[in-house]
Amino acid sequence: MSDQPLVSIICLSYNHERFVKEALMSVFQQTYKNIEIIVVDDASTDNSKEVITDLLKHHPEVKFMALEKNIGNCKAFNQAYAVSSGEFIIDLAADDVLLPQRVAQGVKALLNSGEDYGVNFTNAEVIDEQGDFMKHHYPINQERKSTVFVPSGDVFKDLVARYFICPPTMMYTRALVEYLGGYDENLTYEDFDLWIRSSRVFKYAFTDEILVKRRMVQGSKRSMQFKIRSPHLRTTYTVMQKAKALISNEAEAKAFKSRVYYEVKVALRYLDFPLAYNYLRLLQ
Repeated sequence: MSDQPLVSIICLSYNHERFVKEALMSVFQQTYKNIEIIVVDDASTDNSKEVITDLLKHHPEVKFMALEKNIGNCKAFNQAYAVSSGEFIIDLAADDVLLPQRVAQGVKALLNSGEDYGVNFTNAEVIDEQGDFMKHHYPINQERKSTVFVPSGDVFKDLVARYFICPPTMMYTRALVEYLGGYDENLTYEDFDLWIRSSRVFKYAFTDEILVKRRMVQGSKRSMQFKIRSPHLRTTYTVMQKAKALISNEAEAKAFKSRVYYEVKVALRYLDFPLAYNYLRLLQ
């Protein structure tokens, strides 16, 4: 593998006209230069397509896929991935921002970690719609290092037990995406499924640096996860079914049981009583 491998950044946009220019500019401003950029507009109903088209007049090297029908993140990513060539992949939502060293640090971490590592992830700055600072994903000290323990290496048990990775900070190897066969297109969101299926086979490398800004946008798909009758709750259950089949020891089984009880409480909080019952059946 080259010491300057190609990195494919797939930028997915849906009604992100306010943010997509900043997201793409953050890619153009990376210190690492061997980057392939693929932008997908998932049939936005705002002016996202026009904003992207105008910006890319100055960047003809960027591949732009303007979809005529909204197909959702998982399918849109897979379509872009099919035309990508990078040895490493970043899935960049068009409302998030990469800091200038993100790609360089990710490539360095994965090259130094070895072929059994499939994901690099980092700390992040959480910002609001206006770009103002809200918090850090992991709290930091004066040296800007995490003050909490962040699992790395074999993280399957940790990922079954709880959410701890900030999704937009991830960089994947192509080998990992090929192993998964891309994102599961039957799901409404991809992160949890990718974590569970890939961490059974690949190790995860944590870089203790703030290298991404994650934007919290009211009404976005990620903000709709915890809502009454949210389809994301069903996606989580589907992934938990997959996780159960992958458990290999008592410690993982204990983590799974704890997570099931947590998800039961979530289902009850959002009045999805059949879902709560189905979760309890997973313990049988």
